[in-house]
Amino acid sequence: MPAKLSHLASIALAAALSVGAVSAMAADVMVGGAPMSPTKDIIDNAVNSKDHTTLVAAVKAAGLVDTLKGPGPFTVFAPTNAAFAALPAGTVDTLLKPENKAALTGVLTYHVVPGKIDAAALTKQITEGKGTATLKTVAGGTLTAKSSGGKVMITDEKGGTANVTIADVIQSNGVIHVVDKVLLPK
Repeated sequence: MPAKLSHLASIALAAALSVGAVSAMAADVMVGGAPMSPTKDIIDNAVNSKDHTTLVAAVKAAGLVDTLKGPGPFTVFAPTNAAFAALPAGTVDTLLKPENKAALTGVLTYHVVPGKIDAAALTKQITEGKGTATLKTVAGGTLTAKSSGGKVMITDEKGGTANVTIADVIQSNGVIHVVDKVLLPK
C-alpha cells in the first residue's frame, strides 16, 4: 500500500507541476507596461513596450526589423530607454543618422546572440564556466555573463556591465532579457 500511495503522490505532484507550468506559460510577462506574448516575435512584442521605444527606433533605422522578425532563434539583451539615455549626450542622435547605419548595426547586433538562451541555460553555462560564460554575438564580439546574489550581469568588451532586470521574456523566435545599460563592442 505505501508503494501505491507513493506512486499516486508522484502522479499528483507531476499533475500539479504541469498545471503550474501551463499557467506560467499562459501568463504574459509585462515589459514596459505591456504584456509580452510568447506567440509573437521579438519585434511585434518590443513595439508595445514603452520602455523600449529608443531600441525599436534604432532597430528600424538599422534595417534590422526583418531579421528580428525572422525565425531565429535569437537571444536579445534589450536595453531600456533609460539605458540609451545614460549614454554620453548626442550618442543616440549620432547613431540614428543614416551615415552611421553601419555603426548602429554593430551596436545593435552586439546585443544579439544566436540561439535561445533562457536564464536556466545561461546559469548552467555560468556554472560550467566556473563563474563566467562567454557569449558570441551576431556582431562577432563577445559578452561575458556572471551571476552574483541571484542576479545576472553582462559585461561588454569595453568593461561596461549591464544588469539583467527582466529575464526570460519568451518570444516565438527566441528570448529577450531586459538590461539596464547599452552594451558596447570594442
